[in-house]
Amino acid sequence: MKKLLLAITLFAAGINGASAQEGLQKAKFLDNWYLGVKGGVTTPMTFDHVFPLNPTAGIKLGKNFSPVFGANIEGLVGFGDNGFCVDTEHKTFLHAKTFAKIMNIGLNGTINLTNLFLGYNEDKTFEVIAETGIGYSYLYGDKFLRMTPNVGDDDELTAKTSLDFAWNLGAKKAWQLYVEPAVYWNLTNGPIDAIHFDRRAAQVGLFLGLNYKFLTSNGTHNFKKISVDDLNAQINDLRSQLAAKPKEVIKEVEVVKEVPVEKTEQKSISCENLYFVTFQQGKSILTAANKKSLDNIAAGSHVEIVGSASPEGPKVLNDRLSQARADVVAKYLKGRGVIVDKSTGEGVKGVTSNRLAVVYVK
Repeated sequence: MKKLLLAITLFAAGINGASAQEGLQKAKFLDNWYLGVKGGVTTPMTFDHVFPLNPTAGIKLGKNFSPVFGANIEGLVGFGDNGFCVDTEHKTFLHAKTFAKIMNIGLNGTINLTNLFLGYNEDKTFEVIAETGIGYSYLYGDKFLRMTPNVGDDDELTAKTSLDFAWNLGAKKAWQLYVEPAVYWNLTNGPIDAIHFDRRAAQVGLFLGLNYKFLTSNGTHNFKKISVDDLNAQINDLRSQLAAKPKEVIKEVEVVKEVPVEKTEQKSISCENLYFVTFQQGKSILTAANKKSLDNIAAGSHVEIVGSASPEGPKVLNDRLSQARADVVAKYLKGRGVIVDKSTGEGVKGVTSNRLAVVYVK
């Protein structure tokens, strides 16, 4: 067993090492939440009396902390009591006289096995998710359980183990349809409520569920990957453009003002005076983080701004979007007393996702 766990750990570590050139955009607390409904049937795990099946329905509210790990709160209502054992010692079963017979509330942890072993992909359609947790059940409509000493009671500590086979649907993968085989365990079956697992007091079920993943701060419904290699390529491309910038300035001064070269005041631009403002796809809105970075530019400084766009979409739209990004940065800086000498949009720059506005401080 130890060798198996060690092998799994090394395998997972190897996957993480292979994807070291990729990262995830930082998520906020309200990101990656989902809300879902589910329905299905259960039957005793002993299979002594499979029928009638017990109809069950519920809701689920969850959050994914990472592409691998998450948690949820699940509420279930059972409308059948076939084979629901409350005392294995005395072979006592629930006989409810109400329409809703069992309510269970559980707190569960989830592990996305597909992302753990195969790596995370935003466009992944199929996933396998393991889920386990602990819960509390209340039993309705059987006064015998409360009236008879040492026979049973009307509340139980429960546990859940399940495996979700999930399909992510829609162009934005906002919907998740899943089939879930699950086992719900009555851990305190018996008069003294001793906690133990016993298949005689367990219900096995099959459920069909649908989750909706809420929109996140990154503009999608899932975690967003960032390629370190692409980002480095963008920075190197901008540095190459920057290296030619002082020569262009000097040449313009010589031709227009006709000042001798030896008397020309040369203003070089260093990488320390270069500010990058990133935008979401298709957007030209400054975030609080963008404004905080731009606030480092002192009032009275002379700047030039170049806006750019990513390769997706038509050229006309990209040209207009890149200009809008340059303009929104220029407007904010002017409001803070910065002198904007030039603000241009250059459309698509390179083949990577250049959703940027670059500020050159002279």
